[in-house]
Amino acid sequence: MKRYVILISGRGSNMDSLLDAGLPGACAVVISNRPDVAGLASAARRGVATLVIDHRGFASREDFDAALAAEIERHTPDLVLLAGFMRILTDGFVRRFEGRLLNIHPSLLPVFPGVKTHAQALVAGVRLHGCSVHFVTPALDGGPIIAQAAVPVQADDDEASLGRRVLAEEHILYPRVARWFLEGRLHLAGDRAQLAGEVAVGGSLHVPQVG
Repeated sequence: MKRYVILISGRGSNMDSLLDAGLPGACAVVISNRPDVAGLASAARRGVATLVIDHRGFASREDFDAALAAEIERHTPDLVLLAGFMRILTDGFVRRFEGRLLNIHPSLLPVFPGVKTHAQALVAGVRLHGCSVHFVTPALDGGPIIAQAAVPVQADDDEASLGRRVLAEEHILYPRVARWFLEGRLHLAGDRAQLAGEVAVGGSLHVPQVG
């Protein structure tokens, strides 16, 4: 059976969606870089092993990443899933797990990398916003995009309302992509994501629409 590890830093809502999806594999451990976050309790209630590796106990980013990588490798995972893991990973860590390290980001990459993406979208005045699942590379939020989900931006949206709609799509999209990987359908091929059985979609999406 395939094995995967989930990394979190907070409430773990994307972790919950992954654990509840019945993925074709076993979650070996949920690791947090912060103690006492809600996600740890949520994983434990599901009977999943949890571990805290507090980044504040390390002298450097490299030292923390080395300890984190060693713990992950101990579980021999096929896949490592970043689910709200709020750490910028070193190049060495990323290279160590290249091709089996995924992240979900709350924007339609490559626009709005980094944090506060919903505020960025509102300031920019875009009509579409959403989320992206991508392979992780040393470039921040710059790895090959696997899949995206879009939501329209409403005239009365604020960060909270827009964020809620995007998060709902994250909870659908991330388990779907993780399943593809664990089924052996998804691979990193050079600088592109390759998905077996992908179907071409025709047409276009127009937002906003007027009745």
